[in-house]
Parts: sequence; C-alpha cells; structure tokens
Amino acid sequence: MDLIIVESPTKSKTIQGFLDKNKYQIFASMGHVRDLPKSSLGIDIEKDFKPTYIVPLKSKKIINILKKEVQKAPKTILATDEDREGESIAWHLSEILNLKNPQRIVFHEITKEAIEKALKNPRKIDLNLVNAQQARRILDRIVGYKLSPFLWKKVVRGLSAGRVQSVALRLIVEREKEIQEFKPEEYWTIEALLEKNGNPKNGKPFNALLIKRDKKIIDKLEIKSKKEADEIVSDLKSAEYKVENIEKKEVKKNPLPPFITSTLQQEAWKRFRWPAKITMQIAQKLYETGKITYHRTDSLNLSNLSLFAAKKIIIENYDSKYWVGFFKKYKAKGRVQEAHEAIRPTLLSNTPETLKLEKNQQKLYDIIWKRFIASQMSPAIFESTSISITAKNYTFKATGQVLKFEGFLKVYPLKFEEKELPVLEKEEILKLLKLVSLKHLTQPPPRYNEATLIKKLEENGIGRPSTYAPILSIIQERNYVEKDEQKRFRPTEIGTTVNDILVKHFPNIVDIKFTAEMENELDKVAQGKENWVRVCENFYGPFSKNLEKKYEEVSKKEIINETTKKKCPKCGSALIIRWGKYGKFYACSNFPKCKYTENLKEKNLKIKCPKCKEGEIIEKRTKTKKIFYGCNQFPKCDFALWDKPLNKTCPLCNSLLVETKSKKIKCSNKDCQFKKSTLKLK
Repeated sequence: MDLIIVESPTKSKTIQGFLDKNKYQIFASMGHVRDLPKSSLGIDIEKDFKPTYIVPLKSKKIINILKKEVQKAPKTILATDEDREGESIAWHLSEILNLKNPQRIVFHEITKEAIEKALKNPRKIDLNLVNAQQARRILDRIVGYKLSPFLWKKVVRGLSAGRVQSVALRLIVEREKEIQEFKPEEYWTIEALLEKNGNPKNGKPFNALLIKRDKKIIDKLEIKSKKEADEIVSDLKSAEYKVENIEKKEVKKNPLPPFITSTLQQEAWKRFRWPAKITMQIAQKLYETGKITYHRTDSLNLSNLSLFAAKKIIIENYDSKYWVGFFKKYKAKGRVQEAHEAIRPTLLSNTPETLKLEKNQQKLYDIIWKRFIASQMSPAIFESTSISITAKNYTFKATGQVLKFEGFLKVYPLKFEEKELPVLEKEEILKLLKLVSLKHLTQPPPRYNEATLIKKLEENGIGRPSTYAPILSIIQERNYVEKDEQKRFRPTEIGTTVNDILVKHFPNIVDIKFTAEMENELDKVAQGKENWVRVCENFYGPFSKNLEKKYEEVSKKEIINETTKKKCPKCGSALIIRWGKYGKFYACSNFPKCKYTENLKEKNLKIKCPKCKEGEIIEKRTKTKKIFYGCNQFPKCDFALWDKPLNKTCPLCNSLLVETKSKKIKCSNKDCQFKKSTLKLK
C-alpha cells in the first residue's frame, strides 16, 4: 500500500474515507516534526544562516512509526496543507524520513474529486515556498533570541520581543496615546422638524439638517458655540420653509466578496465575539472534515465549478432574478496567492439547515455558506431621496431611502435604515413644527478590537493569513496588552514601556513600512525572485550593529530607577518601585531580607474590613492577573473575597453583600441563606 502523510488525525480520517483502504494507508505527522531548539539560537550566522533543526520530544514517537511505514510502502505521498507552512512540513518530513523521490500533492478542499485529482497530478516539493517559510522562522528567531535578552538586562527578566508582534503592539500603544491626548471640541448642529402643510395624514413629520448658510457649506465644526447656534435659531424663527429641489435615484448595494482569512476573523469577532485564535480552530475542523475549502488564504479566486453550483442553488431556491446574471469574480488587493481559492463550502447542497455540526462549527459554517452564495446574487436596490429646503439664506437637507429589491440581503442580511419621506413637490411650502440646536463633542478614535486590529494589519501589509491569530494571541500572552470592558485592546504598563524602548532604540523592528517591506521580500523568495540568505543578511547586518551599540548606550537606571517615600509595613524600610513581568509594583528596599511587595495600583473601595474593623478593602490582583478583594492591612489581616463587595450589609445576618459576575447580589457569609438570592442589581 502507498503511504500518504498529512498533519492531523481528523484530516487523515476524512481523506481515508474517500480512498481505497487496500491501496492507500494514511498517517498523521501530528503537525511540525522538526524545529529550532528552544535552548539556543540554533542558527549559524557565519555559515549563511544555516539552521540546526531538532525533533521535539512529542514528535519522536510518530517519526519512528513513520520511518517503519516508509520502509514498507512502495511510494510515499506528502499531502500537507497547500501554504508555505504546509510545504515546509512536507520538506521536513522528506528530510527526516530520508525520502528520495517523495510525491507532493496539494488540494484546496478535502473532497473525493479534489483528492483523486491531486493524486493524478503529483509534483515535487516547492523549495521556494520552503525557503520563504524558513527565512521567516529564522528572522523571527533572531529578533526573539537576540532582542529579548536586551530587554531582560535593561528592564526585567521574562520579557520578549517579536518581529511582527511588536508592530501590532506599537499600533495599540499609539492608539492609546491618541486617546489620552485627545481634546474634545464642541460643535453644534441645527435640525428642523417639518411636515406638509394642511392635512398631516399626507405624510409623517420628518427631520432636515442645516447644511448651508449663504450658499456656503457648513463644516462639522463651523458652529462652535451655543451662542452661534442660538443666533441661527433666532434668525430662522420667522422663516418660510420651501422645497427647493427633490432628487430621487436608484442606489445599488453590491454583495460582499466571499471570505478570506482576515475577513472571516473580523466577521466572527463582530457576530460572535470570537478571538481570531478560536475562529481559526473552528475553521480548521471544518476544513479537515471536508466542509469548507482551505481556511488560510488571502485570495478571492473562485473555481468555475463552485460558480455553476452557486447559480443552480440561487435559481432553484430563490428565483432567477436573485442571480446576478453572470459569474461574478472578485480581485483581492495586493500580492495574493491566486492559485488558492476564497473560503467557501465544498458542497453547496450541504446547506446550514441540513448539515448537523457542533454548535460553534454550525455558526461559522452558516456565515461562510451564506456569504459565498450572497457573493453571486443580485445587488440590493434602494430608492434614495434627497430634498433641499430653503429658509431665508439657509439650506436644510432631508434624506431618505426605501428598499425596493432585497437581492443578496435575502441570504446575507446587513444592517441598514429605511426612512420614508412624504411625497413633496418643488416650491411646496412646509410647516415648521420644531427647530432645535444640538450640542456635540468630537470623539477620540476607539481602541482596536480583534476585528479592527486585523484589518489595520492587513491594510498595512503586516502579517499573512496564517499569522494574524498568533500575533494577537502572543501580545496578550506576554501581558503587553489586555482587553477592556468592551473587549478592546489597551496596552499594559509593561507593554507601553517595551514599545517605547523598541521605538526609541530599534525603530526598524517596529516600523510599519519596514515590516511590510520584509513581508514583500519573503513573498519574492516564495516566487523564486529573491535569495533567502540575502534577505536574512540584509536584515541581520544593521540589526546586530545597532543591538551591540544599544547595549553600551542604554542604562537600566534610566528605565526603572524609582524611589518612594512609602515605608514597608513589615520592616520599616523604604519602599521602591520595581518592574516585574506584569508591570510596576512596590517592593521593600531591604530585599532579599524582606520580601514584602504591594500592588502599585490598588483600588480602594472605601469599605471597612468586616474582619479586623481597622483596614479597608482594596482591589488586588493575583500573579495571573485575576482580580480579588482583600484588606489593606495584609498580612496582619487576611480577609479576602473573589466577588466584588458592596458597601451594604445583608438583611439577614449583617455580613457584607457582594456582586457576582452575573450581576446578582448575594451574601458574603457562606452559611447565610441570602446567598442564593436572585435579586438583580439596578
């Protein structure tokens, strides 16, 4: 039997279901089988950046099994994923198993037809793709293993720097600084509530916004004070409101293209609040079980077979008027792998209603199926109305829109507002019901969330389909960013410090254009237009010289030397501010004799401690950043709670009441019956 090697057991099981068990035996490598060592750099800089690969402990057992199977099989076929990472895994398997003429097959979807077609058209391992992936791994290792020790020495041990992650961190830190430095500006708008003269049944009242004065367009910030707004309102009180012009037009809203990796991650965040990492795990299962095409792609290409199938589904299930009338193809921006396809269902007859999947897989499959079908449907058609209304030397504008044909919105609904205006005629005089001035304040830019950060990275050419999820995960795991109450990213204190150091001393590492250009260089390696060693040399030369220089120039005292007037409650020595992995904290200057530490930003709830009656309850954090509440007289008093205490006592036992995560009130006394109350907080 011929041997086929894939990455995962799920993928192996799906493919085996399509092939003759007497002809093919399928094994899973369980992911990567070789990597650079964790204990050392693993790269010989002097010898053309030659990497030293080792077999991780977890892979040794499967490698031994595969070696035995290779000896028995007349032919070994490598069927790892079609991207650079998959090509790299295929090459590593070939090297470690000593395969002389391995056959490499690729497919965009795990279906019987795709697998059989791939087996009929094997190719060799594409070393250009392997070299591109290898260069990326080497560059990331150089930055991580050379720059991280610098941060350990100058700030605190445990910190790390990454080539692409540091750019994402910079975006978050700079956005936070924009928000902090933002100064809101006051501005006013003026709206008129109007209706047709005579019978009110002729049309509901409608709003019109002041847009011109003396035929000059009023800018958003032009009316800057209440005084100016009041003067305009006063001037308009006796005005006659006349319809100057009515413009009606048909507006088409085109469907969105099918998903690629970045847009799938963005949509899953908007709809389900799933982090990119979770979205990719779910998509991986859908791909490996043959439900969708390959989920790591930046291409909007679609096969003719899928377009024929979409046309058939649309006409049969909806109506011919819902099909756009031609095979609609989309073009992705920038450099993409056009040989790949967009993310779509492998079999359109597997509708979301007929396919029974695990809950989250069902949700993701549902939007993938609907988005692809919608991409081949007719545009939605709106009737848009714009009415210009004059009053003295002022012009107001009323706009409305009504949906005339839902088109693709029938399958893939999007939010829109319908506003119907009354039937009016030119020169018609309107009745003023109310004239109001409204105060506004300009708003700072919002913090990035998972969707908007991925979009920003993609727009700037940072990262590739397989890297967005790891980028977002790593900066959170390293405690450089955290999520606020709205699930938006904000930098931690340590994250801001690390970013400031990198921006000041290693500007290229966190430069958006530089990092984007590096991605382009790796693309050229993948296309065979650039040598991977030269790309590494061009990066390492300037980087290593600058790193050596900064070791001499930068002093640790400049970054972390802070004294305070506070005294240690344990031994009376002065408290100093030190840096830890999770940011700044108070520590006793008598360390290591005294090991007292204190949270720098403890929030006092101004609630008397019920145990010692002397201290007050403060918000604290564990080493893993979990919030709890304890007495500020610790270690003298060890009172602590996980639930947030309220400055109210239990009506049954007089103990403190607490607020649970589900916004219910219960008693902090475990023996009190009031603890099971479902009383909601107002």
